[in-house]
Amino acid sequence: MPAKAKTEVGVNNGQANRAAAHLEAMETLPPSSPGVQIKVPNLDLRLTYLPIVGVTPLICHAWSEKAKKMILDKQTGVASTGREHKNPEQDFRDSLYDFPGGGYGFPAVAFKASAVSACTSLGKSITKVAARQAFHVMADDPKTGLVKITGKPEMRDDMVRVGMGTADIRFRGQFFPWSCKLGVRYNARVLSIEQIANIFNTAGFAVGVGEWRSERDGEYGQFEVASK
Repeated sequence: MPAKAKTEVGVNNGQANRAAAHLEAMETLPPSSPGVQIKVPNLDLRLTYLPIVGVTPLICHAWSEKAKKMILDKQTGVASTGREHKNPEQDFRDSLYDFPGGGYGFPAVAFKASAVSACTSLGKSITKVAARQAFHVMADDPKTGLVKITGKPEMRDDMVRVGMGTADIRFRGQFFPWSCKLGVRYNARVLSIEQIANIFNTAGFAVGVGEWRSERDGEYGQFEVASK
């Protein structure tokens, strides 16, 4: 047998012997005692409510059913029926997030995203990665993921550029004044309630929520944590 073939056979035999020895050792291990309990340390999870007050108008832009259908039709190859005429009132209504049972809401995840993004303004006190894991904004309606907004919407129209720079007019809803109460569940071993309040207060100024917010070079969607 050539030297190379002998070497390969020797290696394979050695691997097989080690695998067999490992299995035999596992079979001889004593079984775990049925009376032994595994203790998992409890997380120090707490829930606080932050009263949020809008400083500048909150602009909504929910995905309408018509927009969703247009995207789905394009992806599934359904022939287009052509561009429909604008209906400002309907566009305004479709831009709002209807809250179950009446009123309006706004996505809870938008407030968390705002707070996480604001951590870049807080130096090295907490990173964005740590913040994502340290707290969650609880939706008032878990099914829709919405926080209820207190305020009355009004229509606004804005000139925008879409596609290849084509001008268009968008009709959307905005709230001002507006407010809400954010339920924040957090790990007290990572952040204190004072740090949570500071993060969200910073987010209201530096990042904001909604369309044309501070983070996107706008001045809308700013808020602050109201003093109790």
